[in-house]
Amino acid sequence: MGIPKFDFPDDEVKKWLNHIALICLSEEFQSLKRELETIYLQSNVENAQLAAFQDALYAFLNQDDDDNTYPAHA
Repeated sequence: MGIPKFDFPDDEVKKWLNHIALICLSEEFQSLKRELETIYLQSNVENAQLAAFQDALYAFLNQDDDDNTYPAHA
């Protein structure tokens, strides 16, 4: 598949990699991924483990976007 070429500054890439790494290492992410794997395996989803990882990561990245979009009110 290869890696797409983007012209992002190295600092921006490192920031995103660190953010994704912290997500993937969190217990909440691991729990969601395991839950999705179980559901996907029972449903005979092709590449269930990969699909579960991708969907869990997508959910966490979007959750972060939602948190940043709607600031908490005091």
